[in-house]
Amino acid sequence: MAVNENTEFSAGSELAVRREKLANLKATGNDPFTITKYDVDAFSADIKGDFAAYEGKTVRLAGRMMSRRIMGKASFAHLADKQGEIQLYVKREEVGTDLYNTGFKKWDIGDIIGVAGTVFKTQTGEVSIHVTELVLLAKSLLPLPEKFHGLTNVDQRYRQRYVDLIVNPEVKETFVKRSMILRELRAYLDSKGFLEVDTPILTPFEIGASARPFYTHHNTLDMDMVLRIETELYLKRLIVGGMDRVYEVGRIFRNESMDTKHNPEFTTIELYQAYTDFEGMMNLVEDMMKTVTMKVCGTLQIPYQGQTIDLSYWERMTMVEAVKKYSGVDFAAVTSDEEAIALAKEHHVELPEVPTKGAILAEFFDAYVEEMLIQPTFIYDYPVEISPLAKRKPSDPAFTERFEYFINATEFGNAFSELNDPVDQRERFEKQVAERKAQDPETKAQVDYDYVTALEYGLPPTGGLGFGIDRLVMLLTDSASIRDVLLFPTMKPVD
Repeated sequence: MAVNENTEFSAGSELAVRREKLANLKATGNDPFTITKYDVDAFSADIKGDFAAYEGKTVRLAGRMMSRRIMGKASFAHLADKQGEIQLYVKREEVGTDLYNTGFKKWDIGDIIGVAGTVFKTQTGEVSIHVTELVLLAKSLLPLPEKFHGLTNVDQRYRQRYVDLIVNPEVKETFVKRSMILRELRAYLDSKGFLEVDTPILTPFEIGASARPFYTHHNTLDMDMVLRIETELYLKRLIVGGMDRVYEVGRIFRNESMDTKHNPEFTTIELYQAYTDFEGMMNLVEDMMKTVTMKVCGTLQIPYQGQTIDLSYWERMTMVEAVKKYSGVDFAAVTSDEEAIALAKEHHVELPEVPTKGAILAEFFDAYVEEMLIQPTFIYDYPVEISPLAKRKPSDPAFTERFEYFINATEFGNAFSELNDPVDQRERFEKQVAERKAQDPETKAQVDYDYVTALEYGLPPTGGLGFGIDRLVMLLTDSASIRDVLLFPTMKPVD
């Protein structure tokens, strides 16, 4: 287990010994921290993957010494660089007696070193570097976790991700794959003519949405500001301005609960496309997920927490159809709010704050359906009560042209035909804020009238989509918790 720098230690402890070694290095003019660079021209996996091209050639590598086996006049060690590990063969007569005896043999596991040497294979067939040059580039003053048990304490792994990355190679692979996923998502959207943009993270007031924001204060303007809880309204302003296809990879902040699927700050992609609708977004999601998954994983059959998710087939159901399928209740036959309330009580479904038929339908969905949606599923036609920014369904104004898609009983994204009627939008905003203030009189939620003004200039028919990057990374890396795919998840400080 790694030890905190403030840990008290006895004079004979390993911590004291390492600091004494550093002091001796400095006293003899060999302070490693004065070295500013080391030229590297090769990496471990490249060498091992293409031995024929490197055999007999001199290479220069740098990284962390992860093991060392002293064998008299010759020793073996392992160096870890950004690609993995490679064996070093260090011979006293090659590097010099003084460096071998008073340097290399006294260095510690975890020290950062630079080496030069020729590539060869040992008698056992292991690709190795026959070292001719050794340089100590940085001294590790804290010992790495014990070799065979590693860093297993989950809380400590999240708090000391830097150690986690050193001793648990699979963790590094998760974040390499995260980068690949983001790169492929951007490549897909760019190929479809979308323009990546940036919108404000600090906003002047809390919009009338249900998420609770973080507040801060701008000293120069002497005004409270809010860390954004979405990027939607700014992006749709750009559609009004004539940018027909836009997207943003953005950090979002919500001052709410934390669990395996939620962190106070997380990453989303929101995108908007003029002259299409929610069905266009549905088709885009399915194609994008298949394309990105194949590029990153090489298959559409994804192992996740003991089961296989098949991304090659996506089911599509309305919310009413899904509720009927899994609860047996047919909301298409429900004619009043009172009838819906009676059904909720009969089936022990929690009543919403405002118990309308549409809101109760959504509660039935939460109670009966979501946990059943393991394979990729689109649920569409959401009640207007829970969709303040979506366009009403022309054939049934009680519903909106909205969908969410679910995998492994988890909502992955939300999309709709964007509401572009400024009168309707104003009414829905004002109703939403009024309901919010009735529930929480202290709320600072406001109607974004500037957005309504933007709509008055004319928003073309538009399809919009927002989805979480972190949950997608969880799926494609078989990670059980959102903290496993965030390099530095939010943690309460330790005293």
